[in-house]
Amino acid sequence: MTKEAIERINALAKKSREEGLTEEEKNEQFALRNEYLAEFRENLRQQLDNTYIVDPDGTKHKLEQKKPQDILPN
Repeated sequence: MTKEAIERINALAKKSREEGLTEEEKNEQFALRNEYLAEFRENLRQQLDNTYIVDPDGTKHKLEQKKPQDILPN
């Protein structure tokens, strides 16, 4: 995401707080936020894909994505 796009997100957020947005500006803000979040999630996923857990004995294990049934309590 470009610096200009981030500045535009911030400008729209400020305008929203101060005076409100037109429908067109709300749609632009929504699209820009979705683009930002998609890039954020992809960067986080790449970082986690390159993360290893080191056990006390020195062995390394790559992080694995949890399955939904592993996350939810029984």
